[in-house]
Amino acid sequence: MSEPSRRICKIVLRIVSQLLWLAALVIALSGIFLLINFKHCRLFFKEESIILPALLAVVAALFLLAAGIAGCCASQKESPCLQGIFVYFLIIVFCLEATAAALSYINVEKMGSELAPFERVFHQYNGSSKDPDTQAVDFLQKELHCCGVHGFQDWQTSPWFNESGHTRVPLSCCNSTFTNCTGSVDQPELLFTKGCQGKLEDVLSFILHLILWSSVGAAGIQVVGLVSVSVLMKESPLQEYRILDRDPFS
Repeated sequence: MSEPSRRICKIVLRIVSQLLWLAALVIALSGIFLLINFKHCRLFFKEESIILPALLAVVAALFLLAAGIAGCCASQKESPCLQGIFVYFLIIVFCLEATAAALSYINVEKMGSELAPFERVFHQYNGSSKDPDTQAVDFLQKELHCCGVHGFQDWQTSPWFNESGHTRVPLSCCNSTFTNCTGSVDQPELLFTKGCQGKLEDVLSFILHLILWSSVGAAGIQVVGLVSVSVLMKESPLQEYRILDRDPFS
């Protein structure tokens, strides 16, 4: 291989390594965001399997970061060891990304069944700041700007609504732009209108799709990196070996 071609491969490898860092950032943030949401909303989930893509995404991001460092070093020094480490890291990341992408797709398809306990948690709301169900519902309604399972009307069939005198919904249903909101059902224009289940499904679906497609994009970048480092490894100069002299004392 000519020296200009070798230089081009090194430049491509350096660019790929930097793009791997960017991909690692996107994948890691996606996984962390899903884990944070699950931490606050775990009571709404039937199983905990939905966090598996997030965990795999974070681990894959760590290996992507390490692969990027190895790739940058390999583009500076023609070291077979660094090139081999770069390839091994990419193979590991391929496996992690493929599994995370497959699990993300599966969880998107069964999102409705994953949120099976949704109505149960809302019906166990009692307004106490120390109650886990109450904390989860209030957090969800404030963060997602929603009210009830499908709408604020859902509260009218809840035990808490009956105990409150059939007049109001939780204050977490109040639109923050209206400071005079008291949660009264007589002023529905001051409340969030959309239900929480649909909004949570949209948020989780977006995160899972982000993990899925960022993994696919990172895989494309990795293919380019593998091609460039393979060319460099193929055309690297052979090591010179010399037969050692026989031991004169033997």
